[in-house]
Amino acid sequence: MGRFVLPLDDPAADLATVGGKGASLARLVRAGLPVPAGFHVTTDAFRLAGRAGEVPEEVAEQIRAALPDGPVAVRSSATAEDLPDLSFAGQHDTVLGVRGEDVLDAVRRCWASLFTERAVEYRERNGVTDAAMGVVVQEMVPADAAGVLFTANPVTGARDETVVNAAPGLGEALVGGEVTPDEYVVAGGVVKSATGTVLDQAQVLELAALGARVQELFGVPVDVEWAVHGGRVAILQARPVTALAEVWNDSLTGDFLWTCVNLGEAVPSVMTPATWSFAQVLARPPVGGIPTTGNIGGRFYLNLSVVFGAASALGLTGLVRRLAEHTLGRIPDDVQVPRLPLSRWAALRAALGALVPFLRQNREYRRRIGELLSNAPARADDLRERIARTSSPAELSALWTSEVDSFLRDDIRIYDAGAGSVFMDDAKLRRRLYALVGEADTTALMTGAHGTAGDLASLGPLLGLARLRRGEIDRETYTRLWGHRCADEYEVSVPRPAEDPAWLDRQLALAGPDPEELLRKQADARDAAWRRLTTAHPRQAERIRRKLDVLAEATRGRERARSEMVRGFAVLRAFVVRAGELTGADTFMLSYQEILDVLAGDTRPLATIPARRAAYDRYRALPPYPTLIRGAFDPEPWAADPDRRPDLYDATGSRPAPVTGFPGATGPAGVVTGFPGAAGVAEGVARVIGSVEEGAALEPGEVLVTTVTNIGWTPLFPRAAAVVTDVGAPLSHAAIVARELGIPAVVGCGNATTRIKTGDRIRVDGGRGTVTRL
Repeated sequence: MGRFVLPLDDPAADLATVGGKGASLARLVRAGLPVPAGFHVTTDAFRLAGRAGEVPEEVAEQIRAALPDGPVAVRSSATAEDLPDLSFAGQHDTVLGVRGEDVLDAVRRCWASLFTERAVEYRERNGVTDAAMGVVVQEMVPADAAGVLFTANPVTGARDETVVNAAPGLGEALVGGEVTPDEYVVAGGVVKSATGTVLDQAQVLELAALGARVQELFGVPVDVEWAVHGGRVAILQARPVTALAEVWNDSLTGDFLWTCVNLGEAVPSVMTPATWSFAQVLARPPVGGIPTTGNIGGRFYLNLSVVFGAASALGLTGLVRRLAEHTLGRIPDDVQVPRLPLSRWAALRAALGALVPFLRQNREYRRRIGELLSNAPARADDLRERIARTSSPAELSALWTSEVDSFLRDDIRIYDAGAGSVFMDDAKLRRRLYALVGEADTTALMTGAHGTAGDLASLGPLLGLARLRRGEIDRETYTRLWGHRCADEYEVSVPRPAEDPAWLDRQLALAGPDPEELLRKQADARDAAWRRLTTAHPRQAERIRRKLDVLAEATRGRERARSEMVRGFAVLRAFVVRAGELTGADTFMLSYQEILDVLAGDTRPLATIPARRAAYDRYRALPPYPTLIRGAFDPEPWAADPDRRPDLYDATGSRPAPVTGFPGATGPAGVVTGFPGAAGVAEGVARVIGSVEEGAALEPGEVLVTTVTNIGWTPLFPRAAAVVTDVGAPLSHAAIVARELGIPAVVGCGNATTRIKTGDRIRVDGGRGTVTRL
């Protein structure tokens, strides 16, 4: 006979075995917090019962043996319940005050609540395909008062305030929203405000202190359901909080490994809610209810646990890991990628469910990209002009519904598929060349995407400025062709160069070596590498040349798709700006759907704006977060830690030591390691720059050291002897540009900006991926 009932604090009581609510309560009991006595009915019991839901006799026997004499509360505990972003609040049953054989019926009701129309629809909407139901049975607390406390203010998002809601009696009406509770706000150990008399000051402070203990245990803000009887407090349940509109933190969704490489380069700053809502339309869907991308403190991260979990389920771990080294950087050997909380079969189903639309989207890209690109600038310009001409909220809303929405979901989505292509072919060919000719010649041979066969769109702004300086084009032509490209080109709150007449003046003032001359020098290096390859491997040279030509064409297509995707985001910016002009609202602080609601006359979303603006400003004031994040991460205490690491945060350790073999790891004295971005060796004085706006400080011949670069930084590249970044990988857009220009680059160092200071003399070896202080 299996174990269908477990003690509340049993070590085996994890998410898969007892469900979300049960796992949280087990954690609380093991930490010594006051939780009513009880037991779990495991998910194995649920599976044994099957869809019919009757309690099998072997399960019933174990439940009867564990029951106390008095009444109990019976609560559902689904495996997808009480997760930070999927609470399933109100979706499943709770039965209070039952005894004896009635407990078995209450268990059956909890199981059955997994299959209600409302619960099934909720799971389908959130991509949850594999759910089971545990049940928690606990002694009833005959509460004198009960309620919910939040360790972060749910209205303002303030982390230094605890809010306690309280009502007389059991509190179920309060949790269900049927009564208005008394509210107490605590900050700094003092009750700042109180709206009732259900609790006295001492009880409020005791609850706040209890909440602080629970938050310390979970590592993130929490909400705690509590009850008081005879002066003693009991915790009924607790869960992490992300439902606060002003707390943007998907790291709270579980023990996952996140990276900002690639996504964080394209979107390098804190996103407004409007930008995030557009990004969500384009993001890959959840895999088994687990997000593939996340918003952590306003910054864009990719969930590596999902990437590698899906790869493992499909038997593609080796291939995906090799590909990831080129696009996302190498995962340190010492950093474990947490496994998905899914069964093997559920992971396989989820992976296949994600793979099919991915392949379909790539097929659609190949079918339609030529047609779209031929008309892309004209279509984007037309939409922007028509948006600007709308004269009422209703007219703007109608234009969104009739055209802009499909432009986002169809055109921009296809550009996005193109912007993420060619990685696999590049990685395979690069490995083959490396084995034949080594790093330096490989880098030289892999350039040439910009040349007689066509232009590389990511070089366009840089070469356009050079042409403008030489008088070959005028300002209007530059603005028409490249006025949509900038350092933060996906953030819709940022004005584009086309909107700022002074932008061109600032760029033209940054005189440096002619990029055309740099391209000619790199072409000479490429020709020399070809001669060496042809001499050493004559039989393979022609086949390799054909593959490189195909790859160069694909790279040009990828960069053109990226450029048109950015142009599309300029259209989305125009929509958000015009909505703000017509309504008077700070529309950057609203999702696009909320903007449509406001355009339709619904003023309720406007109430969220002050708290979101405060959160946005708070996150913007923090330094860039670590490249890799494992587990629950709170950016504010991390930023306040003088010993924080910019390369890695691991919630499973109090202060993880630098990891072996990871870029930025401790190596020989004075050496910072990263990924080879562009081969070559250069020496110079370091200039550490925090943003592209500080670019004027870069003197010709200095080494540019910064957190992350993208196409908006490329006008600075000809002035730099070399480029060093904290974030990046060999196939980063900026690394491609550096290779084309022949500028040595080391990317993805993790902590170069903290270990290197302005004025340090350094040697950058782009082929070896090292930066050495001299």
